[in-house]
Amino acid sequence: MNWKWLLLAALGGLLIYGFIERRLVSMQIYTWNAEGVPPPLLEPSDEGPGVEWLDDYFTVELVAPDSYAIGEPRYAQQNFSYLLLGTERALLFDAGPGIRDIRATVESLTKLPITFLPSHFHYDHVGNSVTFDHIAVLDLPYLRARANGSQLALTTTEHLGAAEGFTAPIWSVDEWWEPGRQIDLGQRTLELLYTPGHTTDSISLYDAASATVFSGDYLYPGYLYGFLPNSSMGEYLASARSLLARLPAGTVFYGAHRNAPPGAPRLGLQDLVDLQHGLDSLRAGDLEGAGIYPVVYPFSERLSMLAEPRWLQSWQAADETR
Repeated sequence: MNWKWLLLAALGGLLIYGFIERRLVSMQIYTWNAEGVPPPLLEPSDEGPGVEWLDDYFTVELVAPDSYAIGEPRYAQQNFSYLLLGTERALLFDAGPGIRDIRATVESLTKLPITFLPSHFHYDHVGNSVTFDHIAVLDLPYLRARANGSQLALTTTEHLGAAEGFTAPIWSVDEWWEPGRQIDLGQRTLELLYTPGHTTDSISLYDAASATVFSGDYLYPGYLYGFLPNSSMGEYLASARSLLARLPAGTVFYGAHRNAPPGAPRLGLQDLVDLQHGLDSLRAGDLEGAGIYPVVYPFSERLSMLAEPRWLQSWQAADETR
């Protein structure tokens, strides 16, 4: 075969692969462009009243009764994890990227036995090299089927750690928690809400007593990600509808990232309304975006969605009545 035809075939194959894996490739390029590899550590800033620096890296803030936001303001993605306390056990919701050992920080705040629960499996939430004595994971059929006994290895497209040089962990899962589970911490009960959209495995936690939702990467101020390998615009919309159908007025959301100081990223029910309205408008073709890939779709002054161009978007949802 002529070398020119070989070259054309190779280029064609590369283009086909790039299109099929466009979400993974674009995520890598977006991360390099936005943050650099490795990500820079931002300088400490005035975090505002109620926020305490625990060392030169972590901050802590009491955001609701027995609920601490643990911030990483010197990490480029401005991560927040949440330590939720009962009288018998503590729940750590997310663990950051593991640049610093969040477990040691958590153990300085409570003597209760700690269960780690990730809001989803992306590298900047699972702690990576940080180990935990007790781990709980969302109980979904495909995860159970893949697990080898209690061992669960995260996949490349679930973890995405190559973007910043993190290796996907293999967990020994102690508890599998189904969607809707009532989590008893001792004189405090949290509900596990299944909120896919950002990822297939995304969850939130609802504290009905304080009308507080800890929403992970499903909802936070700034740019929401709907273009990643296991993101789903249809699931994002279905989750918004489900939450709005059941949450009371005055509900407060604490997400896992912020776009500016000070303190933990806080939103209200109107922001969830804006999210659903923006997704409905985008689905109907009434919302214009900016950029090529990912496209930025503005939903409000506080929320924007990074998504694929409209002609590539899928609005399929596993169960839009969920």
